[in-house]
Amino acid sequence: MAKTLPKTDVVIIGVGWAGGIIASELTKAGLNVVGLERGKERKTEDYFMVHDELRYAVRYEMMQDLSKETITFRSNENLRALPMRQYGSFLIGDGLGGSGVHWNGQNFRFLPYDFEIRSKTVERYGKDKIPAEMTIQDWGITYDQIEPYYDKFEKMAGISGEENPLAGKRSSPYPTPPMKKTKAMELFTEAAKRMNLHPYVQPSANLSDNYTNPDGITRAACQYCGFCERFGCEYGSKADPVVTVIPVAKKTGKFEIRTHSNVRRILHTGNKATGVMYTDLTTGEEIEQPADIVVLCGYVFNNTRLLLLSQLGRPYDPASNTGVIGKNYAYQVRKGNAVGFFEQKEFNNFAGAGALGMILDDYNGDNFDHSNLNFIHGGMIILGQTGYRPILNNPVPSGTPSWGKEFKSASVKYANRALTVGGEGSSMSFRHHYLDLDPTYKDAFGDPLIRITFDFEDQDRELAKFMASRCADILKEMGADHIDPMKELGPYDISTYQSTHNTGGVIMGASPETSAVNTYSQMWDVDNLFVVGASSFPQNSGYNPTGTVGALAYRAAEGILTYRQKGGVLA
Repeated sequence: MAKTLPKTDVVIIGVGWAGGIIASELTKAGLNVVGLERGKERKTEDYFMVHDELRYAVRYEMMQDLSKETITFRSNENLRALPMRQYGSFLIGDGLGGSGVHWNGQNFRFLPYDFEIRSKTVERYGKDKIPAEMTIQDWGITYDQIEPYYDKFEKMAGISGEENPLAGKRSSPYPTPPMKKTKAMELFTEAAKRMNLHPYVQPSANLSDNYTNPDGITRAACQYCGFCERFGCEYGSKADPVVTVIPVAKKTGKFEIRTHSNVRRILHTGNKATGVMYTDLTTGEEIEQPADIVVLCGYVFNNTRLLLLSQLGRPYDPASNTGVIGKNYAYQVRKGNAVGFFEQKEFNNFAGAGALGMILDDYNGDNFDHSNLNFIHGGMIILGQTGYRPILNNPVPSGTPSWGKEFKSASVKYANRALTVGGEGSSMSFRHHYLDLDPTYKDAFGDPLIRITFDFEDQDRELAKFMASRCADILKEMGADHIDPMKELGPYDISTYQSTHNTGGVIMGASPETSAVNTYSQMWDVDNLFVVGASSFPQNSGYNPTGTVGALAYRAAEGILTYRQKGGVLA
């Protein structure tokens, strides 16, 4: 029998970016909060002088143990899903701070078009532009409404950047200047401007300068060491929950973090959540934590899975296109790129930062005419310099043997003579792309795993070809002597890393008929349960998702405080 603990005001499931932000905001307002994190505690000291590519980037020390819990995958409903036994397409973080500790720090605001994508697409091109099986929908919130929360996240994290000429309006400048420009970034900028494009320095959570945020948290500037993605930051320069919002919450004395606490059910009666049941992974004991308000802030798969396991909300049924939990799973189309090889130019590719690069949005959102194109939306184009570490980076021109003397010679020659210009393509939602519980495979506790049903569509293939062609054009203008563009997007391959930008499953919207949460991330069906994260995205943009997750978390915190005072479903 589970042990029952004293009731708290709020219990948060998962203490990453969303959980940390909400804990910070609620405890500053005087609420008592318990944060349950199934991973271990993390701190900056863990990463002092640990630039170990093998340990972190190859052997995934910061990631979830797939032998205890994983996902299953199939490309369509006619196939049996199989478990993901080793990491490939995406990486699921584990431990205090979640994926917010091992991210690159690439931080963006979605375009105004993203939040009203269905309405704006129909308005400009007519309803026939959207395929019948495509289930994109408006978010129920506009860019102007979410802008103040973007601003709050950026000031907390100290985002470094400069004005994007093709983005939505900002209420204030970035809190810190843009990152330094490298030789490769300058080359990209000059070429893009000659092509009448609009390049700008990538917004970065790797600080360009020393910074103290509105909560009084001081962090040092980035050292450009190149160990960001899959690594914790030994300097604290990369904004992550452990060095920003979690210390603020802990300082109030009202935030209790319990690590090694795996939440397995959200408890509820009628239309109210009453708390959670979790397993203490150090003892195996089952514990119930009652709470007035429950906030689910796990990763995309965990948010959807926990709702389904707890029998909360209406499970999505693709056959009838009814229900909402598990609906509109989407990803990122990252294959639309090109690699350029230079015979006479060399670059310092080893140095870098997780969010160091140049961006242009001329082919993102609806910033260009889609009338004669067989896809909607688009994506940003990026030349990034994140640091070419030696094990996982080995670019050689097409036609080079994959082993032997010639391969070794080309590897050495082009280590600092190759540049990639890539497309960060959007991912539209489709009726037959969804998440549900696997009927066969279970985790270490005997609970069903989450099952992904997903594949690339004609929309994605056309988008990827378009983006790859544009990337190749830019590299040609940059003076590359040999260019290898992506020629064709094949089926989705879960075994090859692409991005950890999984979205959907508990989507946001204006109506309980078509969405699981309202614009404050409050469950329509259970008004004291809030679900926060990229699981809210009805489809995915042509940008990295973290900035939008942060903005939604600040808005959710505001909604929780309003609910605490007034109750009911928030308008």
